[in-house]
Amino acid sequence: MAFVTKKRFIEDAYLATIDANVVGINDRGGIILDQSIFYATSGGQPGDSGYFERENGSKIDIALAVYGDSKEEIVHVPKADQGVPEIGEKLVLKIDWDRRLKLMKMHTALHLLTVIAPYPITGASVSEDVSRVDFDIPDLDTDKFEVSEKLMQMVSDDHKVFTRWISEEELEANPGLVKSKNVRPPRGQGKIRLVCIGENGEIDTQPCGGTHVLSTGEIGDIYIAKIEKKGKQNRRFRVAMGIRPAQ
Repeated sequence: MAFVTKKRFIEDAYLATIDANVVGINDRGGIILDQSIFYATSGGQPGDSGYFERENGSKIDIALAVYGDSKEEIVHVPKADQGVPEIGEKLVLKIDWDRRLKLMKMHTALHLLTVIAPYPITGASVSEDVSRVDFDIPDLDTDKFEVSEKLMQMVSDDHKVFTRWISEEELEANPGLVKSKNVRPPRGQGKIRLVCIGENGEIDTQPCGGTHVLSTGEIGDIYIAKIEKKGKQNRRFRVAMGIRPAQ
């Protein structure tokens, strides 16, 4: 039986703590709640870690959040040797906010990179310090220093970041919104979440279920560490947090 977990991070990625009730424990000890601020691994972004605080003051450390039997169910995977809550028990959820914020900054930066490099995406992986995006590029006419400068300019311009929803029919009528070459947004919900950057989304608008900062200025220093050739037409851009090293 699949449960439905209300995903509080969808509308407010800045929620760091909430109360929730335990609705299920799966056969692997995963904890399922009625609502959660823990992002579940998907779209190249890893799931959140953190802990639950019980009414008796004890804690349950959470190593990762993943999807369960459906994309509606979030399973919180405890670290080894943690206590198991009771069905119906009320918990206080606390994500590892420092880690989440780094992931939000990085994920937003990767969206900016897809504007600078407007090519079909063949793969991506988000992490706190170094991430990657793979593009289908036959001939690359730029280098990591030029891309880094353009990336930092978009960060410095401090464009607002927001979300909006469209129908699946609207997405079908605007296929150019999807930048991935091989992966399409999940269907069946009747609506698609878009992440938009800039006034009215004029900088970038694309389907995404991840968490992002509210403005590009929050990203801070970031640069392209390396551009690798991974095939005849595949180029891997590695994006790193911090000040770009001197040439």
